[in-house]
Amino acid sequence: MQTSDLDELKQLVAELRADHVAQKQKEKRDSWTKYVSLTMVCIAVLAAIATLKGGGFSTRTLKEMNEATFNQAEASDKWSFFEAKSIKENLYEIELEHLQAALPMDATAVDKMKAKIAKYEKDKADITAQAKSFEDKRDASRQTAVRVAEHSKQMGLSITLFQIAIALGAMCLIVKKKPLWIVSTLFGLLATAQMIYVLYILPL
Repeated sequence: MQTSDLDELKQLVAELRADHVAQKQKEKRDSWTKYVSLTMVCIAVLAAIATLKGGGFSTRTLKEMNEATFNQAEASDKWSFFEAKSIKENLYEIELEHLQAALPMDATAVDKMKAKIAKYEKDKADITAQAKSFEDKRDASRQTAVRVAEHSKQMGLSITLFQIAIALGAMCLIVKKKPLWIVSTLFGLLATAQMIYVLYILPL
């Protein structure tokens, strides 16, 4: 009876030892997965930075478009003011012609009318300069908006690549296939290169 118990105990110890060895071997085989997790953390941080920068580009695009709209409205107002000044100037020019045609000609009234016409000419020149200034600002804002929108689009590509890298990394951890980790890392590197290109190389 004691021999039987002793044999069972030995068998149990052997099974426990075999399980322990198998567990150690499994841990050793799967030890590379911690590097996958570390890679995923790095990619996730970079993806967060890319998302933040992309959002900033989108916000700036809207700001520049709003600025362009505001300057367009200001320019339109100035040109309307210019038209009003032109109409008044034309009325004074007609009145001047009548004064010059009248006999006897009132030299004082003619001089006053000429002074008013000269003032309208100066006002029109000032208004034209202001309107063109607003149009220049409008054009500059539109051009900036186009460039920033391109940055936003290119950063969107980077974010997409980061998301693919993270998805592949998650699949790698589930199925324990190293090739998926390699592909995931490659997508992460591509995404990082794209982000660097947008932030530091693509002209703004």
